Amino acid sequence: MSKRSDTKRWLEAHRSDPYVKAAQADNYRSRAVYKLAEIDEKDRLLARARCVIDLGAAPGGWSQYCRRVAPSARVLALDRLAMDPIDGVEFLQGDFSEQDGLDQLMSALGGDQVDLVLSDMAPNLSGVRAADQASVMHLAELSLVFCKDVLAPRGSMLIKVFMGDGFDQLIAEMRGCFSRVATRKPKASRDASREMYLLGAGWRN
Repeated sequence: MSKRSDTKRWLEAHRSDPYVKAAQADNYRSRAVYKLAEIDEKDRLLARARCVIDLGAAPGGWSQYCRRVAPSARVLALDRLAMDPIDGVEFLQGDFSEQDGLDQLMSALGGDQVDLVLSDMAPNLSGVRAADQASVMHLAELSLVFCKDVLAPRGSMLIKVFMGDGFDQLIAEMRGCFSRVATRKPKASRDASREMYLLGAGWRN
């Protein structure tokens, strides 16, 4: 099948996707917002959040949701890609996996503690399963290390991962840091996607 045919099929499926239609109707920037919304409804991530970090934020759907649900919370968004402004969201353009990006984020925080770290980050996938798995898990590990520097007592973290090598080890590490660790596979995740989310709640380090 030609590349043009593949693109056409993808566009047709995208346009008929109920979450794409809902995002358009609700004025959200991406369908991914409904992944966070479902998890937040179940786990009340934003109920007491005063400071939220959104890693890999572009195009901004998760940051939009945070502002709507927790309008008094400070929301800092970071992505290596540019992102159109969102009222009430502090956006930093930088790569979280590089020291410069991390330095930007730490400088913006100015020593403040964080109640919730969100990460929908994913690397540019190569199609090589082992390499992609390693890249995704590396970003997840970096997110956990970041939490050790900034997360407030009883804070939470929600990160995207793939099942595979490194998954069980990450779960074990998180259980040493959080009172509760759970997996979440929201309905808005595409059926063909290997993604799932790890939730750590009740930071105790």
